[in-house]
Amino acid sequence: MALGIAALFRLAAAGFVLAREGAFSLVDIDDLPSGARLGVRLGRLVERRSALVADRGERITAALNRLGPSYVKLGQFMATRPDFVGEDVADALGRLRDEIEPFGEPAARVVIEKNFGKPVEAIFANFSPPIAAASIAQVHKADVIEADGTLRAVAVKVLRPGVRSRFRRDLETFYAGAHLVERLDPAMQRLKPLAVVDTLARSVSMEMDLRLEAAALSEMAERTQGDPGFRVPKVDWARTARDVLTLEWIDGVKLSDPAGIEAAGHDRKAVARRLMQAFLRHAMRDGFFHADMHQGNLFVDAAGDVVAVDFGIMGRLGQAERRFLAEILYGFIRRDYLRIAEVHMEAGYVPARHAPEDFAQALRAIGEPIHGQPASDISMAKLLTLLFEVTELFDMQTRPELLMLQKTMVVVEGVARSLDPTFDMWDASEPVVREWIERNLGPLGKLEQAGTGIADLGRAVTSLPTMLQHGARIAAQLSDATRDGITLSPETVEAIGRAEGRGNRWLTIGVWVAVVLLAWNMFT
Repeated sequence: MALGIAALFRLAAAGFVLAREGAFSLVDIDDLPSGARLGVRLGRLVERRSALVADRGERITAALNRLGPSYVKLGQFMATRPDFVGEDVADALGRLRDEIEPFGEPAARVVIEKNFGKPVEAIFANFSPPIAAASIAQVHKADVIEADGTLRAVAVKVLRPGVRSRFRRDLETFYAGAHLVERLDPAMQRLKPLAVVDTLARSVSMEMDLRLEAAALSEMAERTQGDPGFRVPKVDWARTARDVLTLEWIDGVKLSDPAGIEAAGHDRKAVARRLMQAFLRHAMRDGFFHADMHQGNLFVDAAGDVVAVDFGIMGRLGQAERRFLAEILYGFIRRDYLRIAEVHMEAGYVPARHAPEDFAQALRAIGEPIHGQPASDISMAKLLTLLFEVTELFDMQTRPELLMLQKTMVVVEGVARSLDPTFDMWDASEPVVREWIERNLGPLGKLEQAGTGIADLGRAVTSLPTMLQHGARIAAQLSDATRDGITLSPETVEAIGRAEGRGNRWLTIGVWVAVVLLAWNMFT
């Protein structure tokens, strides 16, 4: 009980700081209970008299910086919720970066020595003062001696002393605030403020152990090996521990420096396109993506590849969420609003009591205005905000598993636009989304996923009419040909080859039958 009271006192103190900067002006009091309305009005009384609504986003961002690193993290998460804080505040919070004062080289040396049980000089040949600092850790440049006596530059990330206890305390405050919001206004439960704090808590707990970040880097390296235009630093496992992470040093230009990118001889438009396609490939193909892809965490190396660093926040998507993402994007690209509505319902996000045709009509009101506009005027952030507003009318609950994806997509789009003001995210996205749709939702992908054996083939044959219908629709949309032949994608040929290589004659025959029937369906 005492812990709860302490959390409420801390919440009140933080609330006062935020109220001074206009946070309570975000609250619509019309539908609040009388007690809550009184509280909001009292909060508005302490707002600075000189404050303007137009700059409240910047003022709230400054207040979060003053409250400390935990509140900076909270602000970054709330940037994903324009429905919650308003589009102007979400935009300001989206630019919030947890770049704060470093804690100094002597304290970092203490952390390193505690983790390895030996002095820094026994681990690194050279060790610099901090070159960057954030809420969780700071970064140093160092050198290690190779077996042949040469020096190799590395980046050393050191956890901030005392950060675990600070975040633990602040998370208690956030939970108290989320519970309070839900009690004062039950309608807010649809927005799932507790789930937002849960997501933040999971993310922060992962960031507090740098071995987990190293593991994320290693996994990303395996998944993206051979990907065009993207790579990650190599982990130095021998010099990595719970509070210390050592990585390959990246010589490159930050994506926050467009002029520097041009001076280094790189095409900014190509880099922007490469970045967006890499993110979508990771999210849809792998279900594993870097969830903090702001300019400070992205470089262009000498080869022109995008290099990502700081893997403390990662996102994961299951197969259902990946399909949802692919079909939603593809639906808006192709203006197939009925399919977007069907996807929401198939995923269980929108209750079946709503007619898909009615939902499609509402989605058309979002999608049609963006077509025909200049690429620079089409914002993913705006699209996601409008999508949420429409889905609210159809009783769609907030999906916590998609919040991080939405936030990252908005940030990546912003980075791409900073490199290329005319960036067309739909044009950049289409090849990656198209490839995923063709590979996973066409009949051949379905047959391959059915596995091997007569029983699996039986299941595939049972669903073949539906797959062929869906596959024909997709193929008709994807094909730019003039009906002078059908071309199998390399993935299709590879799938058939794998089936033959396994000696599975029944599955091979089924695959070829599907191809022939699909071709016949397209040309008749």
